[in-house]
Amino acid sequence: MKYGYARVSTTVQDLEVQIQALQAEGCEEIYKEKFTGTKTDRPEFNKVLEVLQEGDTLVVTKLDRFARSAVEGIQTVKALFARGIKVHILNMGLVENTPTGRLIFNILSSFAEFERDMIVERTQEGKALAKQRDDFREGRPRKHTKVQVLHALKLLKNHTYKEVEEMTGIKKRTLINRKNELEAKRLQETL
Repeated sequence: MKYGYARVSTTVQDLEVQIQALQAEGCEEIYKEKFTGTKTDRPEFNKVLEVLQEGDTLVVTKLDRFARSAVEGIQTVKALFARGIKVHILNMGLVENTPTGRLIFNILSSFAEFERDMIVERTQEGKALAKQRDDFREGRPRKHTKVQVLHALKLLKNHTYKEVEEMTGIKKRTLINRKNELEAKRLQETL
């Protein structure tokens, strides 16, 4: 039996392309999850590993779907081979349990790990450059503009947090945080 495994790293990413490819490959059952690949304890991946039996095939679209490092990938494939399970990585082909098949898999695993490491390195370099800008702010962009927040803070002079939240849609916690930031900034400017 063919089992598919699809994974994306974040909840905003879409699994549909992987699922369609696994269905086109004839996977009868597909395990899917939105879970970072940097963690080795992925619940759905562990489930598919448990149900696989001798003669079954595990199908993934790309190597990095089930392994983030060459060592992890090699260990997983070796364990599956030892149980008589085939591994089919759609962008590589069927990984054969032969000396040549294992060699090719090891080389490609190393390249996949290298590619991921390079992405991380470039991301860190970009972040370091961005941090040099005066307007840099780490994390997700703010939902409300400075003008909206200042307006809401002015409303607090005559209204409660609950009333201001209902009028502006800006949560009480956000208002408190922005108010504290402004007060800290004013204090720092007076020093």
